[in-house]
Amino acid sequence: MYRFLLTRQWVILTLVGLVLIPTMVRLGFWQLHRHEHRVAQNQLIGDNLKAPAVPVTDLTAPGRTVPREDTWRTVRATGTYDTAHEVVVRQRTGSDEQSIGYFVLTPLTLPGDKAVLINRGWIPAGTDLTRYPKVPAAPSGEITVTGRLKADETTADSGIKDKRGLPARQVSLINSERQAKELSRPVLGGYIELTSSSPKGGKQPDPVAAPDHSSIGPHMAYAIQWWLFAAGVPVGWFVLVRRERRDRAAESAATPQEKVPAAAGAE
Repeated sequence: MYRFLLTRQWVILTLVGLVLIPTMVRLGFWQLHRHEHRVAQNQLIGDNLKAPAVPVTDLTAPGRTVPREDTWRTVRATGTYDTAHEVVVRQRTGSDEQSIGYFVLTPLTLPGDKAVLINRGWIPAGTDLTRYPKVPAAPSGEITVTGRLKADETTADSGIKDKRGLPARQVSLINSERQAKELSRPVLGGYIELTSSSPKGGKQPDPVAAPDHSSIGPHMAYAIQWWLFAAGVPVGWFVLVRRERRDRAAESAATPQEKVPAAAGAE
């Protein structure tokens, strides 16, 4: 009764099911790992944002990559803004997560002729993207900034393409090594996302919104969904087999009854 399972159609269907089950199981675990990473990242961000501020030089140095465990730490630095080497970072969204504009990136010169990059905030793009936009002037004189320590941006980590041939003083990524070449001085690895400064200047760029570390995303739901799909494959296969067997049995039972009248007519 189950010889039909050896037909080409059923062999292919069975092989497809055998391939789908482990594939869906792996996809479920992939989503589970993404969920676990998100939870761990949220915990890290929350803990680091609540930690007391420390001097930025305690956590980074020229040429150093900011470790993951130190990102989002609150840091402070005292120096003077180097507005001559200020640049803007293209195609960044504002706090409404819809408006496109620029981040204003200004080096802060520290004692010892070192510098650290400060993301002073966001400004709208304006109409002429080929010109350097009108940027609120950075406070003059010695200033103490406080903000969130971030790692250098790369295309691999951010997904943002590092475009070349941009208009003067415009960049695609915030990268201390790249800016160090323009400044001709040591630049601390990573950068500071400004949250406050003292003394305060005049009108400044819109502050960058703090990260949302409360949402865990849909990854766990997706993991369960993939595992349910994987469990549904053998169930669906079994239902189809039973239906095929029932249909074939009904067809076999009906065939002799259909032949009886024909035989009687022949006599």
